[in-house]
Parts: sequence; C-alpha cells; structure tokens
Amino acid sequence: MGLMDFIKKQFVDVIEWTEPEDGILSARYPMQDNEIQNNAKLTVRETQLAMFVNEGKVADVFGPGMYTLNTQTLPVLTYLQNWDKFFASPFKSDVYFFSTRDQLDQKWGTATPITVRDKEFGALRIRANGIYTYALKDPKAFYQKVSGTRETVTVNEMEGQLRSVIMTELASFLGNGDVAFLDMAANQKNFSETLYNAVAPALTPYGLELKGFLVQSISLPEELQKYLDKSSSMRLVGDLQKYAMFQAGDSLSIAAGNEGGVAGAGAGIGAGMAMGQMMGNMLQGIAGGNAKPASQEDMLATLERLHGMVQKGILTQAEFDAKKAEILSSMK
Repeated sequence: MGLMDFIKKQFVDVIEWTEPEDGILSARYPMQDNEIQNNAKLTVRETQLAMFVNEGKVADVFGPGMYTLNTQTLPVLTYLQNWDKFFASPFKSDVYFFSTRDQLDQKWGTATPITVRDKEFGALRIRANGIYTYALKDPKAFYQKVSGTRETVTVNEMEGQLRSVIMTELASFLGNGDVAFLDMAANQKNFSETLYNAVAPALTPYGLELKGFLVQSISLPEELQKYLDKSSSMRLVGDLQKYAMFQAGDSLSIAAGNEGGVAGAGAGIGAGMAMGQMMGNMLQGIAGGNAKPASQEDMLATLERLHGMVQKGILTQAEFDAKKAEILSSMK
C-alpha cells in the first residue's frame, strides 16, 4: 500500500449504533474502506447485539456493554485473521448490529379460509386473525438465513415471510382436528397458547423468538354460523315441559297474594303440567326418532284445550298467544 493510500485510509476507534427509526432488525456498520484501530471501543446498548464477520465468516458476537477490541476480546477473529502482529496494526472486519427489541403488534390472519377437520361438524372452513410479538435472538442464524451482507433488514420486509410461515403452521396444526371448533371459540386464551406452541418452532431457524401469540377472532362460513345460532337458541329453550312445570311451581311463592290462595296456585300447577305435557308431546312427535309427527288435528285440539284454560282463568291471554304462535309455526 502506497503512502497516499495509507494517508487516505481512515481508522475507526469508536464503534456504536443507534436505530435511526423503529422497525430495523439489522444494520451493517458503515466501514467502507476503513479499518478498525487496535484497542478501539465498541459500545453495544441494551436491546442490541453486535457481530463481527471476517471474510464472510461469523467471528464474534457481543451482547450489551462496552468493549476494548484486542486479542482478549476478539479471540475468534484473531484466530481467523492469524495476524503475526497480534493487532499491533489496524484490522479489517465487517460489523453488524442487531436490534433485540420486542416487535409488537404484528398482524396475522387468514387471507383465505383454512379447512379443518372438526370432531363434531366434520370439514369446516374457518377464518381467524390476531397479533403476535417476536424478537431477534440468534444473530448468526439471522445473518446466515436472512440478512447476509445487506445494509439493513426491516420489520416490514420480514412481515410477508413470517405471515406465510405462521399460516402454514396453523393450517397444518388445525388440519389435524385435535381442537374442536367450539373449544377454539369458547376459550381463546387457551387456544392462543396452543397455537403459540405450534407456531414458535417455525421461527427458530430464522434466529427469531416468538414472544407472544394472540387469537382475536375466529369465524365460520355464514350458513354454518346461522345453524349454530339456531342450535344455541334451541338449547336455550330446553325442555318445554320442565320449563312449564318450573313456572307452575314458581307460582306457589305468590299464591298467598292471589285470589283463591293455594287452591288457585294448584290450578296453575295443573295448567303448567298439562301445557308442558302437550307441548312436549308435540315436540317429541316432530323430533323423535320413531314417533310420528303430530297431526294438524292434534295441534288444533291442543289449541282448543289451551283456549279453554284461558276462559277458565287458568292461562293469561298473553301466555295463550305465545303458545298459539309456537303451534301455528310448527304447522307450516
């Protein structure tokens, strides 16, 4: 090297990096043709890692702290360079900084429905979305798999790749049908933890650690959702006969305030049981396996009996109207 080249060359004696903006995962320290002065100072801040690369090979990685660069702090790099002067002169090396901050509020979601095998409903096509958090943990793996010699790698650049990795793992896991859909929707916290365990290993080869994974919503096709809503309503109504008996029994608590006292309440109990039995028989006829559906004549006879209870004061007009609407609806 000529004298002028030596004069033009600059020697770096302080190496440090601050993120110019949020969202940078790795950055190459601007060395150009510069060389690092022996006993130069390296500062690595909290939420950072620094890595030295010599002739394409990863040499040393430094965590947070301040270091004086010499043969004691760069043993691997010293071995690779094999300097006979042991850093008596400046040395050349590429330096990369990595941000280890948690990358929060990263979105994931199903661009298209995922087909899952549900234990209760069979094949389902569901949609889901939520957020996840990750952080860079292994700079060597990240350098070898992702960043290489690039000047910077940002969170936005990783977004598409990570979303694809996550959705592939989710589709594979959910396709096994190990978790029923109703269990997914009923306890999203537990389901989020289950999916976290399924997705986390997929980020490790990139040098990344999954710190959190949350499911915010799960949805079914509209027609199946309507079916589930209808089934829920039916379960909510429950056994009409038992419900009518409960209503009749409840009337005992207010018998003292009614004309006729307990005798009047007894009439209410009889009406409730009769009404529950009639409605129960009709529903059993409609939904029972071997029983025949109730005929229109039976339903009309039931209406006549219920109307008679109104005239006797056993049923209120509002109660009769409600039961009448149910019976007429089942006759359609």
